[in-house]
Amino acid sequence: YQYLSRYKKKQNLDNFTFVPGRIEGTEKECLECLMDFCGRSNPSWTELSNFTHFLNFQLRKCEKSVFCSPVVGGEFCGF
Repeated sequence: YQYLSRYKKKQNLDNFTFVPGRIEGTEKECLECLMDFCGRSNPSWTELSNFTHFLNFQLRKCEKSVFCSPVVGGEFCGF
């Protein structure tokens, strides 16, 4: 949700890192945001769960990538 809500507001994500335990927004806002991005018009709970697990996996890989690090990331802005 932290990434998606910032992306939706067109904020720069290059310098953002997920902070576990940080509470942002309400449950309703989170659910609406997930539904906006999951790619289904009326997703089931299972589809939302699969979407969030896949997205979290991809974002963790991205955060650990040398290409997205603050040092190297400056050369690959937006990567």
